Amino acid sequence: MRKINGQPVDAITDISDATDGTSGGEVLKWDASTGKMVWELQDGEAYIPPVWYGDRGVIALGGGSYLNNIDYITITTTGNAVDFGDLTVARNGASACSDGSTACFAGGRAGHPGLYNPTIDYITIATTGNATDFGDLSVGRQAGSGLSNGTRGLFAAGNAAAGASNVIDYITIANTGNATDFGDLTVSVGNGLGSASNGTRGIWAGGSPSEVTIGYVTIDTTGNAVDFGDLTQWRYGMTGGCTSSTRAVFGGSEISGGYDDSLDYITMATTGNASDFGNLSVARYASGLGSNNTRGVIAGGYASAYSNVIDYITVDSLGNATDFGDLTANVNSLAVTSGD
Repeated sequence: MRKINGQPVDAITDISDATDGTSGGEVLKWDASTGKMVWELQDGEAYIPPVWYGDRGVIALGGGSYLNNIDYITITTTGNAVDFGDLTVARNGASACSDGSTACFAGGRAGHPGLYNPTIDYITIATTGNATDFGDLSVGRQAGSGLSNGTRGLFAAGNAAAGASNVIDYITIANTGNATDFGDLTVSVGNGLGSASNGTRGIWAGGSPSEVTIGYVTIDTTGNAVDFGDLTQWRYGMTGGCTSSTRAVFGGSEISGGYDDSLDYITMATTGNASDFGNLSVARYASGLGSNNTRGVIAGGYASAYSNVIDYITVDSLGNATDFGDLTANVNSLAVTSGD
């Protein structure tokens, strides 16, 4: 991945070796024919998209007891989660996003009933420790879902004091401060919806009450979401998504028949309905989903009891999930993001 001032760059970069043993270009220029930055002095080209994911997955646990715990895992290897630090406010149902270096956890419910929290916290992913206050959402809400393009983070929907919300907020992850209104989803939803980004589109799927709808926005512009397609069935009680550069996978949710083990996937660049991906190792809902752009993880949830199970999938390959390890606690309503 190429970066300028620590930020991912959507660029064409060389992957072949030059005669002197070096590789890649030396100077960036704008190529109007492709609409991308190009590294000059190359003997070959290949398109490599920007990546703001990483191998460290960070997880705000939430749970029925309104925990402030943050866990972390190394996504490329299996194993149990380890304690990272604490949020500034104990809560469940937060939303998460990152720019690859900084992770933000937004909103949640800090108690019962109806204490919907607007707090946005942040951590430096590479360094364990407690979170720091970033700012506030425009409206306190719980069980929404976040995404980013590596620069801008978006948080959408969730349960608020006034009921299910259609609000989309945005932040610039590198700059602390309060969130700003971005626009609205196509429907008002609460109690957990899936989210995904390919760097251009931000996508949200499902949510309660009984939603099958998938909507999307263009992240670099503000405005209301438009229809993308539908899930294979209505599902709610999930946060985030497992993504690669092209595909998004949603699951760990509740459906009309109860707690569910099925996974749906979409191709993010093309609108249309979702297709079946495979199944989780254990049926559950209110799971947190994240990825390192290759491997997806589905963590925690609830069925007959709170779960500490972490499953993993390879996002670009169809098939059932495999056991990854365990969280440090049995929880639901948690949020996952990643970076280095």
